[in-house]
Amino acid sequence: MARKQLKLGAMIHGVGGHVSAWRHPEVPTDASVSFPFYRKQALKAEEGKFDLVFIADGLYINEKSIPHFLNRFEPLTILSALAAVTSRIGLVGTLSTSYSLPFTVARQFGSLDHISGGRAGWNVVTSPLEGSALNYGDKPHPSHDERYQIAEEFLEVANGLWDSWEDDAFVRDKETGVFFDPAKMHRLNHKGKYFSVQGPLNIARSRQGRPVIFQAGSSESGKTLAAKKADAVFTGSETLEEAKAFYADVKQRAVSFGRSEDDIVILPGINPIIGRTEEEAERKYEEIANLVTIEKALDYLGRFFDHFDFSQFPLDEPFPDIGDVGKNSFRSNTDKIKRIAKEQNLTLRQVALRSATPRGEFIGTPEKIADLIQRWHEEKAADGFIIHSHLPSGLHDFVDLVVPILQRRGIFRKEYEADTLRGNLGVPIPPNRYTLARVNG
Repeated sequence: MARKQLKLGAMIHGVGGHVSAWRHPEVPTDASVSFPFYRKQALKAEEGKFDLVFIADGLYINEKSIPHFLNRFEPLTILSALAAVTSRIGLVGTLSTSYSLPFTVARQFGSLDHISGGRAGWNVVTSPLEGSALNYGDKPHPSHDERYQIAEEFLEVANGLWDSWEDDAFVRDKETGVFFDPAKMHRLNHKGKYFSVQGPLNIARSRQGRPVIFQAGSSESGKTLAAKKADAVFTGSETLEEAKAFYADVKQRAVSFGRSEDDIVILPGINPIIGRTEEEAERKYEEIANLVTIEKALDYLGRFFDHFDFSQFPLDEPFPDIGDVGKNSFRSNTDKIKRIAKEQNLTLRQVALRSATPRGEFIGTPEKIADLIQRWHEEKAADGFIIHSHLPSGLHDFVDLVVPILQRRGIFRKEYEADTLRGNLGVPIPPNRYTLARVNG
């Protein structure tokens, strides 16, 4: 059976997730708080028929944070603004389950879903940085496993709240004076380990039922949560074989929970660097890599380990044994960094520079990038990709030079199939639980 067509998302990242790309002449230094910049990037992605734009977020900064993280838009605010200037592209934002409340989050994303006409998506994260707790009262940062337990119950509550109103509950009959059917309004009355929520939610379901749920964790707990609850997974894999293993694992877990493999879309993030020749692409990579000092690279590496100070160790000796540092932070990333450093006998300098400016395989001509994307897609390493570029021109190059090749090969759309995010991603609309019970009862 032929594979479903490729899905594409674009991360809009202000001055970028790279520690020093903001110094590049091309980058507007205020991009992270510039609505015109975000609007231009979103409209370019929509011109390329992308499924979605993606806004990442975090809750803790310090003096060593990536420049983009220091001064940037809150995701739901900027996505609401982008909803007004776009018409078909999905709008996905990151929001933490560890430092939010389900009723508020369900209402916020429900509102975005209506504002956009059914194009909202929520990237569910658990906030890995322990410093996040310092901004939200005096409770300690939950452990890695507990954060995922909280997230699972949080999603149960949000999904229940989004079903507060059956789809035909609002009668709005001026003649009779009946605004809604009380029999089709439902209180959740949830009492769990972490949350107690009565409901109902004061906003109804949207045209796509409820917002699309993304999940971005790659640890064992993260993959299990994704397989149970997510419609889409944003992940990161450095090699084809690694991506295929992750893809098969999550799909098999989804099936084990009674779902179909097609119910969940796997989207690795890639950073394609595109040149009209291989030499041009290499030059572009070197321009970005050469902006990074070793001091900045160490700061960047330290962030994954909850801002651990690596400057205390010799640069050109083997990567230090730091024990369990990082186990309650970005666990899947920190485990991988330590494992690769040991396997390849890398020095601290090598690990830091690789982390700050990773050299993926998606560097080269438009044809090479298209070939790689097609191969990953056909070999079941990905259902699609989230494109994030260090430079604003990276997205424009991808839309102008790579998308036409994918379209000619028949693996990516020339026009949108639907006007909701679920419709374009090809994930099912969840039925309202109370309507379903009525029909089946």
